[in-house]
Amino acid sequence: MDIKSNTDYFKSGGIKRIISDISEFIFVSMPAKRADAIFLPGGSHPALPEYAARLYLNGMAKLVVPAGGISIKHDKWPGVRQRADIYNGDYSSDCEFYIDVLTKNGVPESAILGEDKSRYTRDNAFFSRKACDEHNIKISSAIIVCKSFHARRCLMLYQLAFEDAELTVCPVDCFGIAKESWYLSQYGIERVLGELTRCGSQLEELKKHVEH
Repeated sequence: MDIKSNTDYFKSGGIKRIISDISEFIFVSMPAKRADAIFLPGGSHPALPEYAARLYLNGMAKLVVPAGGISIKHDKWPGVRQRADIYNGDYSSDCEFYIDVLTKNGVPESAILGEDKSRYTRDNAFFSRKACDEHNIKISSAIIVCKSFHARRCLMLYQLAFEDAELTVCPVDCFGIAKESWYLSQYGIERVLGELTRCGSQLEELKKHVEH
């Protein structure tokens, strides 16, 4: 199926309810409110740490926890997605990149607790929990800043890692994918339906891990 026929299919009347249901499930979004920390799951798009920096400077949290080494999809860090003229360091991990963006946008290093070993979203969450525990930091509430199409999976995995914390998801639209229009492009369809699949497969993987 080519791109045009694919998007025409997703715009057809009979599937609109399904599109709406998928959109509501995947694109979790909540109003920001004060919390103990801001979590930043790994990535290479500067819009995420830029937004996290604004939240921090507005007094929404006193700690920012960026996570991520090198994605399992790559054998090296893939490079900055946007504004490479501003963020031009020789980064070796998502975390290192995020820290540079955060500090260049006014977040002091003393307010940043980085985690640079994780390679999956699942490990972003659980390694962040480990880092907090090692520094005797109790997280009762947190804001998750992530890509909008990544929101449900991030919420699911961070909630498993921080079971007793109240989590708020404040997403950012990236790569031209938004709740209102993701189904209009082949790339958007692939990314969002991929997230739908991963939500189930990663939960099942965690269940097996607990059982053993």
